[in-house]
Amino acid sequence: MLKVNYEPLSPLQFLQRNAAVLPDKPAVRYGEQVYTYRQFYRRVLRLASALHRAGLQRGDKVAFLCPNTPPMLEAHFGVPWAGGALVSINIRLSAREIAYIINHSDSRFLFVDNELAPVIQPVLSELTGLKGIVNICDLSADRPLPGPDYEEFLAGGSEDDLPIPVEDENEVITINYTSGTTGLPKGVMYTHRGAYLNALGEVLHSAMDKSSSYLWTLPMFHCNGWCFTWGVIAAMATNVCLRKVDPAEVFRLIGQGLVSHMCAAPIVLSGMILYLEQNRVELPRPLHILTAGAPPSPTVIKNMESIGATVTQVYGLTEVYGPHSICEWQEQWDDLPVEKRAEIKARQGVPYITAVHMTVVDPATMQEVPRDGQTLGEIVMRGNNVMAGYYKQPEATAEAFRGGWFHSGDMAVVHPDGYVEIKDRLKDIIISGGENISTVEVENVIYQHPAVLEVAVVSTPDPKWGEVPKAFIMPKPGTSPTAEEIINFCRERIARYKVPKYIEFGELPKTATGKIQKFKLRDREWAGREKKVQG
Repeated sequence: MLKVNYEPLSPLQFLQRNAAVLPDKPAVRYGEQVYTYRQFYRRVLRLASALHRAGLQRGDKVAFLCPNTPPMLEAHFGVPWAGGALVSINIRLSAREIAYIINHSDSRFLFVDNELAPVIQPVLSELTGLKGIVNICDLSADRPLPGPDYEEFLAGGSEDDLPIPVEDENEVITINYTSGTTGLPKGVMYTHRGAYLNALGEVLHSAMDKSSSYLWTLPMFHCNGWCFTWGVIAAMATNVCLRKVDPAEVFRLIGQGLVSHMCAAPIVLSGMILYLEQNRVELPRPLHILTAGAPPSPTVIKNMESIGATVTQVYGLTEVYGPHSICEWQEQWDDLPVEKRAEIKARQGVPYITAVHMTVVDPATMQEVPRDGQTLGEIVMRGNNVMAGYYKQPEATAEAFRGGWFHSGDMAVVHPDGYVEIKDRLKDIIISGGENISTVEVENVIYQHPAVLEVAVVSTPDPKWGEVPKAFIMPKPGTSPTAEEIINFCRERIARYKVPKYIEFGELPKTATGKIQKFKLRDREWAGREKKVQG
């Protein structure tokens, strides 16, 4: 029965509205290719229809292994429009990690960009339950995997208007895998409602409107592009797709006036700053940048704002749809010295208006810490953009939600004005270039080496990536492994960004009960941070 005063929330509604209201406005730019909202909408409908005709059932999962090209954006609408859930996979993962995600998510279809096909080919026989594979032939016409070309697949669908299939706004729209605090990836379930609200939060806090153009430097596979895959459409703005992040290309597009907004991990900002040191850049229009990942250094923020860009720090995790809080700027800070302004901008701030709740508590008592800027506690969150849970992992979900809050695992302080600032991590996750790395996972790989007796992996400062893994190893008696040997061993087993960049051999500090004291190793590495970063 229809209800006069209720409609299930879904970000699919944004595209449906735009196709009717602004059908001729550019929705997507990719090189010389431009799709209007009418054209983009019709392509989405064909994708949804083609999936139906290929056998997609309601609730089925569809995996995409694809960079920031139009098909990846179309998948965020076409897959849920067919009644399925999108599984967008990190293109930097190893073959075994990707195979695990495809199988664990129960994906029925797999779409693969032809450049990434070599990663999939070695594990094709391990993929269970797939009904079909589709080649996204972006760089060439080659079809390295069995199955049709993407454009051919779309041609098999219909452009007839399909009703949005959402009956319950809490249905799953996507599953995003994160390493979390253990080696095995966990599938974070997003709902139509959560995606809708978080997308609106992104639009509001980034000050986007229909005059905006958003450059895709943030991977769409990462928290569904922090929900900007839907948010840009909600703003009636234009998506500018970018297959590969290259500072020269980024500034070329900016210089042409095609970019007003972008999101970037500190590593992307650092690359842009290196470009600025050798090239003069003038902004033809205001440029708004959201950054997150490892907290950006005040120096990075200061350098980007020196050309007139506005940089805003946001904070979150995969489990909260990407950003949950923002360093909301206040006018009284405008006249502060540039170094002090940059220091404030590096804080994680206050909750999004659509998120509502975030605080810092003593993990043992769940009592809020004083707002003194000194007392450490764990960041916990509640609200509309907290995940529905981990797919097929109820125990992990219950642990993450203990006490009625989502536990971030990040240690922080609260300043007297209520702004949160991360100081350390409760767990030993390393955030390198915006990617989470589980030290436990890396340690487990290194432990497989026959010459390793004990190992501890911690973060160490890096001028490019913010922080990278470093492994401290105690070899077995009578063995003498080399750093190169250990690094190559890891490269064969895990994604390259997870491989330790440095290896040090020797005794490991331990407690009286024999537990390795990783914090001592980490503290030692970070004690000389300024020297390492500058040198």
